Amino acid sequence: MVTKTENNTTSSSKKDATKNMNQNSLKTEPQSGNDDMKTSPLHKFFVDALKDIYYAEDAILNALEKMEEAATTEELKDAFEDHKLQTKKHISRLEKVFKLIDETPEKKECKAIVGIIEEGQEIIKSTEEGSMTRDVGLIIAAQKVEHYEIATYGGLAQLAITMGHDKAADLLERTLQEEEDTDLLLTDIAETSININAEQED
Repeated sequence: MVTKTENNTTSSSKKDATKNMNQNSLKTEPQSGNDDMKTSPLHKFFVDALKDIYYAEDAILNALEKMEEAATTEELKDAFEDHKLQTKKHISRLEKVFKLIDETPEKKECKAIVGIIEEGQEIIKSTEEGSMTRDVGLIIAAQKVEHYEIATYGGLAQLAITMGHDKAADLLERTLQEEEDTDLLLTDIAETSININAEQED
């Protein structure tokens, strides 16, 4: 004969077992979700875009070296020097973003930035060394780079938020803000001195 106490004990054990099974099931669900996310078209697009801007930042770093050498005014040279240091920081941040989403940092050729940089090199070739006109052209070329980066980082930050990559989104948004600040600085340099001086050149 089974006593009432034994029945209660058996029922309690079954409840505990069921509870443990549910908890274990909950623990494995996020991992399954992550696996699904990594094979989703959106995740693949996100990673591909990260590879694109990772390549772009490295190419920009090299281009800034040439732009700094070609610049006429110390103010613009200093701006390009600061942007080089900033770009190194952005590359490091991108590597952290790759790590946060469990991906290996890789570069994919960014044809857009290659074209923008080539245009900048043409400006250097077609303008007179030591002229304000060259600096005007260099600022425009640099701002084209900035606007590409602003568009890219803005889109990537929003995608990271959508996919729940909050820490990655924070890093991308910090870079976005810095790119916007650099763009404003270049505009300020152009409007307060370089454009005016270039207009007075023979």
